[in-house]
Amino acid sequence: PCPRSHPRPCVKCGQGPAALIIRLGDAFCRGCFREYFVHKFRAMLGKNRVIFPGEKVLLALSGGPASSAMLRQVQEGLSRETAKRLRFVPGLIYVDEGAVRGQSAAQREQSLARMETLLQATGFPYHLAHLEQDGDGDTSLPGLSTQDTPAGPPAAPRLPPTARTQELLRLFEAVETPTAREELLQMLRTHLILQTARTGGYTKVMTGESCTRVAIKLLTNLALGRGAFLAVDTGFADNRHGDVMVVRPMREYAAKEIAFYNRFFDVPTVIAPPLPTK
Repeated sequence: PCPRSHPRPCVKCGQGPAALIIRLGDAFCRGCFREYFVHKFRAMLGKNRVIFPGEKVLLALSGGPASSAMLRQVQEGLSRETAKRLRFVPGLIYVDEGAVRGQSAAQREQSLARMETLLQATGFPYHLAHLEQDGDGDTSLPGLSTQDTPAGPPAAPRLPPTARTQELLRLFEAVETPTAREELLQMLRTHLILQTARTGGYTKVMTGESCTRVAIKLLTNLALGRGAFLAVDTGFADNRHGDVMVVRPMREYAAKEIAFYNRFFDVPTVIAPPLPTK
């Protein structure tokens, strides 16, 4: 029989056994992988220098792996134990898209309750918004930070009126292709997030698009003949929206790296179902 192979050593410290291999030859132990992950996030923000001390930054969270990992990086970066603290003022927004993703009212309320529990635990001010609210003056429901929230579970989330939900569903049913529906969803979501940012005085919006997601967007834009917008659609900063800049600090993380980080360090996620294909 073949001799049992020894675990590969970590390429950084050379002492601990490798817990994962990111790319060919890049084997990390857990501790060094965490340092690598945190350093990459800080380096991305430090290299681009578009977020300034005291600036209000709205983190757009979907509950998925990438945005959840982004939130954890911001939480750790703002902690007092960190040598180089992040110095911006964060707020959080979660957009409920359950109506167009085929979720029942009960499923939407369950997802909202789970997400609100995660948002409350951060202590940051947060906003819960519904896709049906796009175009309203009242675009978001400001939540309370944990300092202002009494102990116990959050109150049951309120869903928009049924008539608004039906109107939104008719809009999506009129769109013929899955690609066009994804585009419509992205447009409505972005508009709602930007409206909330402007209302709350946020000058930056931080999204959790990973390298994998950015690559998908790049190929999609090329296929749709939108090559002229590649730089702003896939770059770190997107300043097309005037007074609010969108930044993508997770754009150099592969989906595999994010998945391992969340698994190793118990980052909670709330996964939304995909858009129905009709």
